Amino acid sequence: MLAFKSFQQELDARHDKYERLVKLSRDITVESKRTIFLLHRITSAPDMEEILTESEIKLDGVRQKILQVAQELSGEDMHQFHRAITTGLQEYVEAVSFQHFIKTRSLISMDEINKQLIFSTEDNGKENKTPSSDAQDKQCGTWRLKITPVDYLLGVADLTGELMRMCINSVGNGDIDTPFEVSQFLRQVYDGFSFIGNTGPYEVSKKLYTLKQSLAKVENACYALKVRGSEIPKHMLADVFSVKTEMIDQEEGIS
Repeated sequence: MLAFKSFQQELDARHDKYERLVKLSRDITVESKRTIFLLHRITSAPDMEEILTESEIKLDGVRQKILQVAQELSGEDMHQFHRAITTGLQEYVEAVSFQHFIKTRSLISMDEINKQLIFSTEDNGKENKTPSSDAQDKQCGTWRLKITPVDYLLGVADLTGELMRMCINSVGNGDIDTPFEVSQFLRQVYDGFSFIGNTGPYEVSKKLYTLKQSLAKVENACYALKVRGSEIPKHMLADVFSVKTEMIDQEEGIS
């Protein structure tokens, strides 16, 4: 009875920890989505720097939630609780990579994301930019959370959908250059995912179809801009592309 009572306490503690992680993951997902919605305003906002600064503040708040996750997982095997936090981490990767693309027109690496997720008690939870070993982490009171390759890939795959929306929105505001930049970037991302193909995790191969859809819509917009851009007034371009996007969706549904 004593042995089973200890088993019960251990299982209850593990279940409670799992539930706390699920709640934190939900908070991370919600705040990351809000950051993405904020960044979409950049296509029509007059002051781009103001929105980027505000998005950085929001992402700092998300990292404080990730710090709580890292503290919960301190001394635990992360992979035992990975299912509880994977949704939030994917959404965070999507938000960070979207912000990085707007700033630099390039893809943020997994190492860069992980460097932002090293926390110390000295700066009250803000990122510590100097990585340290696990032994030093325990001595200095630092926590870290590493994004797994699968979470990174799934987050980047979701990013393509946001870039497609940004492309259509920017055209509606008369920005002709962004669609071609996004199209070139999405082709490179699609090529990278094609190398993985069906050899990677099941979730990654599922995202490949969605990625292909996003790329097709952006390429269609670029084609219309190149061929018919001079014929259509700028304020009507967004309507033309939204109609074409609906036609593509209907054709894919039929096929």
